Amino acid sequence: MGKNDAVYSTKPRIRCATYTRKSTEEGLEQEYNSLDAQRESCEAYIASQRHEGWTALPDRYDDGGFSGGNMDRPGLRRLIADIEDGKVDVVVTYKVDRLSRSLLDFAKLIELFERNKTSFVSVTQDFSTTTSLGRLTLNILLSFAQFERELISERVRDKIAGAKKKGKFMGGPPVIGYDVDIDNHKLLVNHEEAKTVRFIFKRFTETGSGLKIAKELNSKGITTKAWRTKHGEWRPGNSWNASTVYRYLANRIYIGETVHKDKVYPGEHEPIISRELWDKVRSMMASEEKRTCRSGISAQALLKGIIRCGHCDHAMASTHTTRKNKTYKYYVCLHATKNGYDSCPIKTVSAGEIEEAVIGQLRAVFRSPEMVAQTYRQAKIVEAEEIERLKIEKSELDLKMLRLREMAGDIVVSDAPQSDICKLNEDVETTRAELRDITAELLLLQADRITERDVMEALSKLDPIWGELFPIEQQRVVKLLIDRVVVSVDGIDVRIRTFGLHSLVSELRATLDQHEERTGA
Repeated sequence: MGKNDAVYSTKPRIRCATYTRKSTEEGLEQEYNSLDAQRESCEAYIASQRHEGWTALPDRYDDGGFSGGNMDRPGLRRLIADIEDGKVDVVVTYKVDRLSRSLLDFAKLIELFERNKTSFVSVTQDFSTTTSLGRLTLNILLSFAQFERELISERVRDKIAGAKKKGKFMGGPPVIGYDVDIDNHKLLVNHEEAKTVRFIFKRFTETGSGLKIAKELNSKGITTKAWRTKHGEWRPGNSWNASTVYRYLANRIYIGETVHKDKVYPGEHEPIISRELWDKVRSMMASEEKRTCRSGISAQALLKGIIRCGHCDHAMASTHTTRKNKTYKYYVCLHATKNGYDSCPIKTVSAGEIEEAVIGQLRAVFRSPEMVAQTYRQAKIVEAEEIERLKIEKSELDLKMLRLREMAGDIVVSDAPQSDICKLNEDVETTRAELRDITAELLLLQADRITERDVMEALSKLDPIWGELFPIEQQRVVKLLIDRVVVSVDGIDVRIRTFGLHSLVSELRATLDQHEERTGA
């Protein structure tokens, strides 16, 4: 064995797959054709890298008579499957455009290669992701691909905005009173359903109650809009509640207008109700909102956002009533407000009584070192489980984002409807936001610097000053310490939070610092 042979034997084996493509079938019947010529050049290059351990795989990945403008090619599909199965280390082509003529598809393929630790080489263009220069070139290409994606999204948004300005209907579930002319992006009045719309608006001017209207519609057997999707799936109508009624009462579509990003434009469709009736209804709704919110009591509700009805499993909202110049605060079940007070045995509870009971339980926690220690130990267990759950969820979102990027490339080349493109853009933005939130939450939970002593000190200092805290400060502490308060006919269930101690203690310290600044303590 020679010296050079010994050197070669120490190199790891690099498995190289050659991919070839020709747009037309012309000449493919010949014994030696364009695909053979491409493969020979690639195999010669692989042979020149034998000293690095490169070896040509025997499998053929040929696409004769297939365009490079899309990824629907049998040879490419087999190549991708083998890459995902871990059978390929380097993909070698004669030119970059043999792999793809679409920059977006090329970027998508490179992402797939990187995900599976596979490199890419173009023989005649000195392009290789195995070198630093090749990776730099790749980053430039991917930057242009990202720019192209954003440009396409921008064009789609501009097109939708332009169509909205012209009053066209640009997708989404149809509302009762109209049917959709899909070909012309136009709403057509459904005269039978329009009677229901006029009834809702007229009846509101007489009763001022969305709940009464919902009950009357349900008693007549009238449902919300039933419709069929473009894929043929049937969407049946639902029963009415107060929220649904108010949502329809606020929809400007019924006066022949369309809305885009808070701007109102004249629509192409025919209005169902008059401007005079619309203005009267809006005036009544504005007066009701002003009357409900004028005291600001809802914003001061101690248990806002964490109190629920144990019977209906619905949230409970803060409300109040005034009698003989005295204000009484309540928490009311939202299911009861939407469907009638006879639908829930709990209905309302006195805010003062339930808040006092919850504060009593919290102060018991403040005064009990044993309870704090027990909470802390349980918190560490739950915290570890929560970190693991978030890691799994983050991995799933990472995969979802990759799939969405692949779908984006498919949609671009398939001339998909604008509504599909808009839906995909919304999914991407939503997934990106979820990833950002989960990453931040993981970093917070993993910053393990809070000790049991920190928790005990922070909680013990709260007890003597609780009554001196501002309502907004008390509300913040309650939300930090309590996961939820469940009200049932038998009493209340206060569920203390058992994780998130890092956030909890830092917030408690901030609250205590603010109190000390005010009091000079």
